[in-house]
Amino acid sequence: MKYVLEARHIDKHFKKPVDFHVLKDISFTVRQGEFATVMGKSGSGKSTLLYILSTMDTDYTGELYLNGGLVTGKSHQILSRIRNEHIGFVFQFHYLLSEFSVLENVMLPGKKLGARTEEQIERDAREKLEMLNIGYLAEKRASRISGGEKQRVAIARALINNPTILMGDEPTGNLDSYNAENVLQIFTRLKEEQGLSLLVVTHDLDFAQRTDRIIEMEDGRIIKS
Repeated sequence: MKYVLEARHIDKHFKKPVDFHVLKDISFTVRQGEFATVMGKSGSGKSTLLYILSTMDTDYTGELYLNGGLVTGKSHQILSRIRNEHIGFVFQFHYLLSEFSVLENVMLPGKKLGARTEEQIERDAREKLEMLNIGYLAEKRASRISGGEKQRVAIARALINNPTILMGDEPTGNLDSYNAENVLQIFTRLKEEQGLSLLVVTHDLDFAQRTDRIIEMEDGRIIKS
């Protein structure tokens, strides 16, 4: 069984204003093609953990492996490339550049990685938009589309470099039930049709119960996985 992500004995302290032990001995794995969710009350350490797992936070002890390779201790430059190449990220807020078109927003991480020509990136971006049933929005300015459409554009952007894992921080948190269901179905389809691994932090129990596994956190520890 191939592990896409593996955390071993992750510990994290916030040092200011006083020492706070926010993550305590976190160890778990995400398999290839697995759709896992992380749940827990506010303050349980979910988002802090996700930022470490996504390599954006490097101030921790323990070891983090991505696709079998150790990423802990790598330089920020190397981590930036690993992140861009292997991890797609969908936030609660879409972070689209409003003055750019939908197509330009989706293409941005592909251009940053620089592994393909602009024509290849554009073709792939249009394919991703079609796959999410929003191909007709490609030329529209990002500021002119609805909230549900923006989140689908953000998913397309997260997929542009064909990552091995898609991570989400409350990706349905700002959506109504119709659009939240839409996002869940998109994620499920990506897992089933493309073998994509997903790790999503959510407060939505209904969403979590329809995934492969719920990882429960309490006071900085995993209490069930």
